[in-house]
Amino acid sequence: MSGVGRATKRSGEYPAIGDYALIGDCHSAALISRRGSIDWCCLPRFDSDSCFGRLLDWQKGGHFEISPAGRFSSHREYLEKSLVLVTTFRCPSGEARLIDFFAMRAGGRQRPRRELVRIIEGVRGALRLNVRFVPRLDFGEVKPWIRAASPGAWLAVGSNAALGIFADVPLRHGRDHDLQGTLEVHAGSRHHIGLQFLPPEESESAHFDEKAVAQLDEHYEETLRWWRDWSAKITRGDGHGVSVVRSALVLKSLCYAPTGAIVAAPTTSLPEQIGGERNWDYRFCWLRDSIFTVHALSNLGLQAEASGVRRFIQRSAAGNADELQVLYSVDGKRRVPEIDLEKLDGWRGSRPVRIGNGAAEQFQADMYGLVMELSWRWSERGERPDENYWGFLTQIVEAAIGRSRLPDRGLWEVRSRPLHFVQSKVMCWAAIDGGVALAERYSLPAPVDRWRRERDTLRKDIEKRGYDRKRGIFVRSYGSKDVDAALLLLPAVEFVAWDDERMVRTTDAIRKELSRNGLVLRYKAQDGLSGDEGVFVACTFWLAECLAHQRRRKEAREAFDRACRCANDLGLFAEEYQPKIGEMLGNFPQGLTHLAHVSAALALEGEPAPSSEDT
Repeated sequence: MSGVGRATKRSGEYPAIGDYALIGDCHSAALISRRGSIDWCCLPRFDSDSCFGRLLDWQKGGHFEISPAGRFSSHREYLEKSLVLVTTFRCPSGEARLIDFFAMRAGGRQRPRRELVRIIEGVRGALRLNVRFVPRLDFGEVKPWIRAASPGAWLAVGSNAALGIFADVPLRHGRDHDLQGTLEVHAGSRHHIGLQFLPPEESESAHFDEKAVAQLDEHYEETLRWWRDWSAKITRGDGHGVSVVRSALVLKSLCYAPTGAIVAAPTTSLPEQIGGERNWDYRFCWLRDSIFTVHALSNLGLQAEASGVRRFIQRSAAGNADELQVLYSVDGKRRVPEIDLEKLDGWRGSRPVRIGNGAAEQFQADMYGLVMELSWRWSERGERPDENYWGFLTQIVEAAIGRSRLPDRGLWEVRSRPLHFVQSKVMCWAAIDGGVALAERYSLPAPVDRWRRERDTLRKDIEKRGYDRKRGIFVRSYGSKDVDAALLLLPAVEFVAWDDERMVRTTDAIRKELSRNGLVLRYKAQDGLSGDEGVFVACTFWLAECLAHQRRRKEAREAFDRACRCANDLGLFAEEYQPKIGEMLGNFPQGLTHLAHVSAALALEGEPAPSSEDT
């Protein structure tokens, strides 16, 4: 109850989740409010400790704000086909633009700049901007020592990190381990602030001079070229609704370049219910999200990411199916213990604030089918599994056979007792089916006859125990009468055709029973946690995709449009949405939602999927 009380008392201080914009550099990310305040940033990696964390504690978290003094309005946009954010401030006296980005560097083998750049341009008249740099390291635990490094440059050092800030903006020491300044901006003026992450051992020798500031304009041009060169590889343009290209850019920004891992979201503990306990750390690489993301990007013509994820999965699992787990750190580390940060208030009082994720220790049986699905799609591009990788895949098939009889936590990672989730069983079936298909396509050594028998036995079991014959629909778990939005994924692995009558009836049951204001909940069953949650936006896109493949295009378009209305003004989606209050919930931006958006958009614009008669 104390968390709810804090939420009521302080909720006015926290912007809505959708009021934030994302910038990133495929290593880390930052969220920037409409006021020009960086309220969330972890450096040098997505899963590092925060250096600006006001998103999770307004008083202690730290921030970096550039905003007009007095009353103003703001408008924001991304420069075309880039992740360069432009916020335009308007006051009665004038207008200015704030340009924010992480500096990108051409050439994959060069060390990343680890540099966040803020450029201020005067557009019209004159106005005064306040600058406040308030770093708080280690999730707000450490107020760093800030000292001058050279004229126009400072170092903020503490814990296991150091930040170098250099600018042609006048800054001075504030009262509380911060820097402050006031800047008069006139039409045609241009000012720069650069922020670099430094390992502590490099901070003593760090040097910033006028040349470093002057180079920020070059970094701006190079960053724009980098994003636009990457976007030029996208083979599909934008159609109806939210920009598909924007979703692709978000997905790319969530890739951790050194390893190929893809984080589910760049934030932690943004709640599924305001004031509730459903607050999770998503700054890790889930096999499921990564493989879904690869599918979405591959369908847009972006193949390099697919190769990176495939290698990351095999490497992280040590080439051993028994070592496979559902999520990893971005560098492949297995242990990501879940810890509560008790000193942080949480967004609008939503506690606990968590880092790490206990789901890493769960058994989720769908992971075997996901790995095999990735390998099958890889083979469709002409890539034959080599001897070592085939050895790994045969272990995946055997693990799927052996563990398909066990209950699991399912796609939604429930914290109640394990169940025999139908979607998990189907993904085990898909792992075996994919193994048979690969072995036959390339004449690879495998006990194919036994695999076929196991595959067919599992199908019969699913169709008997995971199917409600009275209603003619698939159900959430064996023995249940409930439906689950995860069932919308069954046709994607060809367990059932999109337009099979059983799938059509299941789709309609999900629309009827899980709908809230035309959007789709994940499920309604108890999951071991208190409280409610919003609608899961990806599920509504899954519904749209399913309806499109069933040739119910009018209904598909309606579902797609409703889901698109859950985006903010920049085309960014969170994990969930609360129709009653018209606000986003959950971690933001959410990769799974963006990739579901891409898949649904392509299904609506593409050729109909094969019918059951064709398959």
